[in-house]
Amino acid sequence: MKSFYSNSSIRFIALLALLLLTGGVSSQADLDPTRWESDMQAFQRQDELNPPPQGAIVLSGSSSIARWNDQAAAALAPLTVIPRGFGGSVMGDLLFHLDRVVLKYNPRAILIYEGDNDTAYGVPAETILEQLQQIISRIHDELPQSRIYVLSVKPSILRKNIWQNAQLVNAGYRMIAATDPLVHYVDVANPFLKQDGTVMDDIFVADDLHLNTMGNLIWGASIRAALMPLEARHETALKD
Repeated sequence: MKSFYSNSSIRFIALLALLLLTGGVSSQADLDPTRWESDMQAFQRQDELNPPPQGAIVLSGSSSIARWNDQAAAALAPLTVIPRGFGGSVMGDLLFHLDRVVLKYNPRAILIYEGDNDTAYGVPAETILEQLQQIISRIHDELPQSRIYVLSVKPSILRKNIWQNAQLVNAGYRMIAATDPLVHYVDVANPFLKQDGTVMDDIFVADDLHLNTMGNLIWGASIRAALMPLEARHETALKD
């Protein structure tokens, strides 16, 4: 199957140079991370009503995770997951709220999906990657044994015009994972591609961005395949 992006480090460097020269797109929306305070309080109320276990797997990120929150437990069973996606978020939001959506749960693993909105808002790739590195460093400092799964930015019909920026971000994610044994890159882009390399047109709801039932099935299967080899053995220990 043709890839939506190249694995070449040369391409990564070339694209990075291009964005550095152009300065990226400057149409960043109001990305004040405090705009998520009501969501953080909602998570806190959930925790008070139904305290989640320590040592589970936290799922966090933007709307593709948030819209999957109610389906994640079934899709990833028997893994114990704590869905903490907040739709519309960017990598900087996750960095800002990391204590409240990740670290407080003392998870054995963290799955991150960010970069989709970031590229749409014009956040430069180097900023996204730097923020991810800060997230990883904080997790390593406080949870030195926890594994981190970083999902690629998925392709979509709506955002075809900024796919080059998403390619750059995905290349950066792969390179970060390649240098850190506790960080794993999860490809959720190629599973959404046709044989000719174009994105499937029957996996989205009407907005051509968010996944429909079929899209979520593919999404869930890709995530499950990435998590199971390592996390299934740790799940047994969690429940013993």
